[in-house]
Amino acid sequence: MSFSEEQKQYLAGFTMGHDVARAVSGLPVVSGSVGGLGSSLTIGGGAANLDGQAIPYGPERIAYEAQDAVIAEGKKLCNEEKAKREKNPLDMWDEIISRSDANEFPKGTDVFLHKFHGMFHVAPNQNAYMMRLRIPGGLMHAWQLAGLADLADKSAGGYIDITTRANLQLREIQADQARSVLYGIRELDLISLGSGGDNVRNCTASCLSGIDPDELIETIPLAKRMHHYILNHREVFGLPRKFNIAFDAGGRIASLDDTNDIGFRAARVTEENADTDLSSGVYFQLTLGGITGHKDFARDTGVLLTADEAVEVAGAILRVFVKNGDRTDRKKARLKYVLDDWGFDKFLTVVEEEYGRTLRRVPKDKLTCVDNEDRVAHVGFHSQRQTDCHYVGVVFPVGRMTSDQARHLAAIANEFGNGEIRLTVWQNLIIPNIASADIDAVKARIEACGLDWQATAFQAGLVACTGSAGCKFAGADTKANAMVLARHLESLFELDVPINIHFTGCHHSCAQHYIGDIGLIACKVEQGDDMVDGYHIVLGGGWGARQGIGREIFQSVVFDEIPMLIASLIAHYLEDRKAQESFVDFTRRHSDEELSKVRLATCQS
Repeated sequence: MSFSEEQKQYLAGFTMGHDVARAVSGLPVVSGSVGGLGSSLTIGGGAANLDGQAIPYGPERIAYEAQDAVIAEGKKLCNEEKAKREKNPLDMWDEIISRSDANEFPKGTDVFLHKFHGMFHVAPNQNAYMMRLRIPGGLMHAWQLAGLADLADKSAGGYIDITTRANLQLREIQADQARSVLYGIRELDLISLGSGGDNVRNCTASCLSGIDPDELIETIPLAKRMHHYILNHREVFGLPRKFNIAFDAGGRIASLDDTNDIGFRAARVTEENADTDLSSGVYFQLTLGGITGHKDFARDTGVLLTADEAVEVAGAILRVFVKNGDRTDRKKARLKYVLDDWGFDKFLTVVEEEYGRTLRRVPKDKLTCVDNEDRVAHVGFHSQRQTDCHYVGVVFPVGRMTSDQARHLAAIANEFGNGEIRLTVWQNLIIPNIASADIDAVKARIEACGLDWQATAFQAGLVACTGSAGCKFAGADTKANAMVLARHLESLFELDVPINIHFTGCHHSCAQHYIGDIGLIACKVEQGDDMVDGYHIVLGGGWGARQGIGREIFQSVVFDEIPMLIASLIAHYLEDRKAQESFVDFTRRHSDEELSKVRLATCQS
């Protein structure tokens, strides 16, 4: 006997309800196939996996099936995979709220699972939570920033941090305040779900989307579309490890798309290069596998996508990664390693099978790619493409603002702009749509709240992760060290070109030290009987048109020696550089041995 599709759906629902009733009554659940539906139904809607647990019936089952495949091969899941297998982190809301009411922090693997809700217990550095939000494309509104400032005063540390993914964090949240913060952000139309743990992180875009005179296409709408796709597809919360996606419009401020697992970089097909299979217009080049902490940039696939295709193709890539990423070794559980193992041709073939369509391949010579980046466009006042409109990039000391400063900036955005706030990957924010007549007033208001709208060549490119003041992985107080170094260099030099200095606290490379002109990764250095803050130093990194992984030149340098060492390096650059030569080009034309001699000269002096 055959059943119609409607009858099959009815019987499936009836059987699932029957199983739920049996489970609630303490009776065993009977799995079975209904009328050729081809799906086994149990409590939770799925068949039992290899260790006797129910596999979910919905789209998230692919992660459990991937885990089963690992076990079937005789391999062992890593601890994080075991934790996710035993308890679905997305189902922990009541537990998190109850724990807050009991004034308790999580323990054991629950610390990891709480990150899926954006709640990071950062002990032992702080016996507190850090909450990370997810703000697609970095676009938010003044009333949200002001509301976060009030929430930070009430339930966190009284300040807000801007991250290197154009996002925000609240810190120093006590155990009994977790409920307040989780409810508070939702009342501000903000979300933290999936901002930590093994999830797709905040989707970044060109922060000047819609106002950049040089951009090829608006990208913040695409970051928002990707954001909502993620939130409404349960299967993409089953990744083997974290995942980054970025859209770049080819405008003045880079989104650092080439450092992401998936990068979408805008390019144009001109009428001259169009043909019957390829219309003229703006497309996105698909790049894959960026993870600069592992010394790799996203590589071009040769695939060209329309804006309307990008999100669904990203979804197909994510599902392929869920099914095939490494679940035994966290260090190898990123997309890069699937690509290294399979090669791009095999990977794209499997993506096409998942996507259900053939991907468009286009030779690079048919594309017009642009490089309009201005390395100081995120700081100060700049003209928009709209008539008599300007934006201002506000400068922060390594990405931190007090609650009072946040409220002041929100008021400026409301009074002189259109209420928009745009976060950047350079740990600062932009207030757009300021009239020419209001520029002086805005300058005064920014300065009055203890911030600035202009920066030296050192502070404009200064990036620092949280460091040991708030992260258990960090080997040094990166934010404090970064400010000490910047002030020392500012007292000695006035540069006509920016030099990006990136301080990162550990191997996670949140500040992406490998792409800085000067990158520093923290370590502990033995000094007498003590272990003190120190850094390994890399030189010559870059992104976009200057793409390159920095070379490690100095190892285990005590921080107290670093200001003099970096100053000597910059003095050497200024004395020896060729006309208009950038710092990165200077370092790239010198050997490791030549650059390392600077330390010897510094020590001898």
